[in-house]
Amino acid sequence: MKALVLALPPVSTATAGSAGPAVAEDTRQLARLPVPAQEAMREEMFGNLVALDEVLSLIGSGKISEAGEVAEARLGMSAMGKHRDKPFDARPGPHMPPAMHGIGMDGHNAVNEFAAAARTGDRDRALVLLPKLTTACVACHYLYRMR
Repeated sequence: MKALVLALPPVSTATAGSAGPAVAEDTRQLARLPVPAQEAMREEMFGNLVALDEVLSLIGSGKISEAGEVAEARLGMSAMGKHRDKPFDARPGPHMPPAMHGIGMDGHNAVNEFAAAARTGDRDRALVLLPKLTTACVACHYLYRMR
């Protein structure tokens, strides 16, 4: 798996000539997805947060192998394709900028690497790989917005 390097541009929190509170300008790239695809992606992202929370809870409980199973099933490569039966406008993947799609694929691959280690019960290796589960999430949410 290739390493994801993230160079984060500065974000201004000042509002020139404003008497109101400082508000950061959103400089992320707009990913122009049809509304149905936005809704499907938002639902998927909420589900990913729930799955990630479950993985972390299992690790915290010492259930490393189970954490790997949940990660693979709900976040890994086998979790892909859940929108394939929807109308084209409700499928996020085909509408994403190529780099955004690539970041998503990197995330699914990172989950698979974590899951493979975790399923063996190798706690130390799983913990080393654990932060990679969110690297692609952070990169994508930092670089892209849907509205």
